Amino acid sequence: MASANEINWNNWVYRLIAYIIDSIIVGIIAGAISVIGAISMFVFGWGSLIFICILGILYLLYYTILDTMWGATIGKKLMGLNVQTTDGNKLDFVKSFVRNLSKFNPLLLFLDWLIGIVSEGNKQQKFLDRAVNAVVIQKGQAFADFQQPPPPPPPPPT
Repeated sequence: MASANEINWNNWVYRLIAYIIDSIIVGIIAGAISVIGAISMFVFGWGSLIFICILGILYLLYYTILDTMWGATIGKKLMGLNVQTTDGNKLDFVKSFVRNLSKFNPLLLFLDWLIGIVSEGNKQQKFLDRAVNAVVIQKGQAFADFQQPPPPPPPPPT
């Protein structure tokens, strides 16, 4: 298990797979809404802009609401991940909203991940996770183990 200062690539890969699953879910919903609302707008060339805005808003709402209610999105649940505060509590709506702001745009999300990995601090957190003291952990992983490695076992009796 990686300490807070080491990159746990397993955790990041699981998070990426969860993001892809959630993107498919949100994309289907956004596509349906956009087709219904934007057919007339395609004539004026605004259809793709409307889709991008609807998609960004849906991403933000989807992640914020599910992280607040369940501690995970559908994709995270399928990958065995959970979002919590660094002290082990559930996120409130405001913290969840702030940590998910970068999901409005894929470029912002990539920068959020990249800055989290290359900057000083816990390498398992995106930049915005650090801002609100949030962390994504694998279920069954004790938070104390996530922050620091467990102490070595005592020597055997002689």
